Amino acid sequence: MSDELLKIENLVKSFDGNTILDGVNLSVKKSEVVVIIGPSGCGKSTLLRCINALEPIQSGSITLDGEVIERNSKTLPALRQRIGMVFQSYDLFPHLSVLDNIVLAPCKVQKRSKDEAKQEAMALLERVGLGEKAKSYPRELSGGQKQRVAIVRALCMHPEILLFDEVTAALDPEMVREVLDVMLDLAKQGRTMLIVTHEMQFARAIADRIIFLDNGKIVEEAKPDEFFDNPKTERAKQFLNMFEFDSVKSKDGLDK
Repeated sequence: MSDELLKIENLVKSFDGNTILDGVNLSVKKSEVVVIIGPSGCGKSTLLRCINALEPIQSGSITLDGEVIERNSKTLPALRQRIGMVFQSYDLFPHLSVLDNIVLAPCKVQKRSKDEAKQEAMALLERVGLGEKAKSYPRELSGGQKQRVAIVRALCMHPEILLFDEVTAALDPEMVREVLDVMLDLAKQGRTMLIVTHEMQFARAIADRIIFLDNGKIVEEAKPDEFFDNPKTERAKQFLNMFEFDSVKSKDGLDK
């Protein structure tokens, strides 16, 4: 049996006649962490939204463990439950407590018992250092805390793959680290993740594979050390020249 979980073939996505994704081919194996980087407007976030069928595609196919993800398919609701997506905007319900935000979907969508969902939610909140915030409301949390709650909410649905769309982009610099640490811990647990980020040191530390996207095409694909130390394409070299890198560790953690 193949360990390939997600497969994207010849994906084309356009907005108003403008091609955003142009024949993208990409696969993600189970327990693999793939990080997508590239300049603003290159199609990174759009790619994640297409995977979850939040955007219609013009041609190509996306499959999860062999099942085709189609926007108008009867199987889409069930497939979406297997894909956890975390946005940069948190999207927490302001009138619900942290705990109620987390257990809402498991109870309503998956019909799990509230007691079971709460028990799991509390264990996950403790794991990300937010056990004492279970009864708090989103307005009482910092940006980093809200993002960690959003990650726990996604995990509570038991997804097979996690999609992260620039989850630190809206955070103050001092809050970025606490979110990245949670994601590094998920990688060490063997979670399958597809991450869009502008944090280059983090990308190098967490990724099994780097995908460099530009103008809707995959320009380069490589192991992190190979990509950052010896990029093959001129376009990747130009992009990386905009950043300054300090030494970073692997998935054992980022340097302080």
